[in-house]
Amino acid sequence: MKFIIVIIIICALTFSAYSQYSPGAKQISLANSDVALSNDVFSLFNNPAGLSQMNWREVGVYYSPSPFGLSDLANGYFAYHEPTSIGSFALGGMNYGFDLFRESKIMLGYSYNYQNKFFAGLTVNYQTVSIKNYGNDAALSFNIGGLAYVSDKFRLGFAIQNVNRATFGDEDDQIPMLFSTGLSYDVIDELTINLALEKDVKYNASFQFGINYNIIENLSLRTGFSNEPSRYSAGIGINYSIFSLDYAMFTHTFLGLTHQAGIIISFGRELDRNSAIRKYLELE
Repeated sequence: MKFIIVIIIICALTFSAYSQYSPGAKQISLANSDVALSNDVFSLFNNPAGLSQMNWREVGVYYSPSPFGLSDLANGYFAYHEPTSIGSFALGGMNYGFDLFRESKIMLGYSYNYQNKFFAGLTVNYQTVSIKNYGNDAALSFNIGGLAYVSDKFRLGFAIQNVNRATFGDEDDQIPMLFSTGLSYDVIDELTINLALEKDVKYNASFQFGINYNIIENLSLRTGFSNEPSRYSAGIGINYSIFSLDYAMFTHTFLGLTHQAGIIISFGRELDRNSAIRKYLELE
């Protein structure tokens, strides 16, 4: 029995390191290639700099009920964005795991918009972990990010997660330190291509690619892929009034297929997301 518990905990830790740090069904359907796009409330988790592209309130909930058919690895996230005259603030949290292994996190983020072209962001994370019969621990970590408009249609971005290399216990790198950089280009107003490179200090770099196509006014189609590990993703977004409903799935070479879903509610946004951002940043 003890051996089984240890195996389950190892699996939980593995999933936590690889797939629980960049939520959002849209983000996952793009293979998390959106470090230079980051234009919704879940930017808090990916690249907080992108938050101040929005001048409206937004709340989002994301849920993955049974990753790769394992309900014990269910995880959920929430995020809230509040724009102000001195920058954008955001609050978020996550819960992941089951009785034997549980991880939770509370996040506070800030993003500053400089001349509608340069954006900087910071996130403060308070993270806890609890392992049955082994105790619990907590850590304070920081994320930073930047985003720049090279032109009206071309953006560059970067993010560093756990910049202070916080960890649980005495072992190094229990909480991943991730470096991400990439670009985002609007081929046309309805079609965006994203390229990114992500590097965990403990693993090989991963190349990420994603396409978002707003095929009609209320429907978005998305797809992407990455390597290290090899992953193919796809999803849809249904956008109606203040609601954005997102669904994503991705395949893993060894683990198979899994599904995620999320909802974002935007308060005070009158146009579709891309048009609202272009109008606010005076890109039109």
